[in-house]
Amino acid sequence: MTRVAVVTGGASGIGRATVEQLEARGDRVAVFDRTGPNPVDVRDEHSLEDAVAGVRDTIGPIDIVVNAAGIAAGGPIDAVDYVESWRETLDVNLTGAMLVVRACLDDLIASDSGRIVNVASTEALAAGRSTSPYTTSKHGLLGFTRSLAVDLGRLGVTANCVCPGATLTGMTAAIPEADRNTFARRNVPVGRYGRPEEVAFVIATLTAVEASFVNGAVIAVDGGMTAQGR
Repeated sequence: MTRVAVVTGGASGIGRATVEQLEARGDRVAVFDRTGPNPVDVRDEHSLEDAVAGVRDTIGPIDIVVNAAGIAAGGPIDAVDYVESWRETLDVNLTGAMLVVRACLDDLIASDSGRIVNVASTEALAAGRSTSPYTTSKHGLLGFTRSLAVDLGRLGVTANCVCPGATLTGMTAAIPEADRNTFARRNVPVGRYGRPEEVAFVIATLTAVEASFVNGAVIAVDGGMTAQGR
C-alpha cells in the first residue's frame, strides 16, 4: 500500500535519512524544509497550509507526519540575546511542529493509518548546562506528543516521540572529532555517536501500518546514554 508522508527538516540529517527509508519502503514523501527549490518554513502557518494543499493535489492525502525540523540554541539565561534565542527555538522546535500537525490533521484523521512522529532529543528527558531554550522546546515537544496520543488515538491516529542522543548530524559537525570520541567513550555505552539512518529506522518503524498499537511512546535512540546517566 502506497502512503503519503510529510517530513519536516527532510533536506539533511535525521530528516533526510527518514525520507530515504520511507521512500525505500514505497511511500511518497514530501520534504518540508527551509532549503531547496521549494522552501517551507514551519513557523509560517499560511506557507504550511499552501504546502499541504500542494502535496494533497500532487501526490495525495497525507498519512504520515514526521516533525524532524529543529534548531539548537543555548546560552546562560542572562545572555544579551537569550530572549531572542528562546523565542526562535520554541517557534521552530515546538510551535512549528504544532502548526504542521494542524495543517495535516484532516488528512491524518481520514487516513486508515494516520501516524505522527515527533523528533525530540535526549534533552527532552534531562537537561544539560546552558541549553535551556533547546531543552525546554524538546520537553514541550514530548508533552505535545503525549497529548496528541491521548486526543487522537480514538480517531485512529497514533503519535510517538523519538529522542536521539549524540548523533552525527549538522548540529554536531562542528564538534572536533577528538571531543566527540571522548564524549562517546565516557557517556555512551556503545562507545560512539549514532548515525542518522539508525534514528531514521526507528522513526520509519513507528510510521508503519503495523505500528497501530504503539501510541504515546517515548523512545530514546542514544546507544544507552540515558540508561547510564551522565
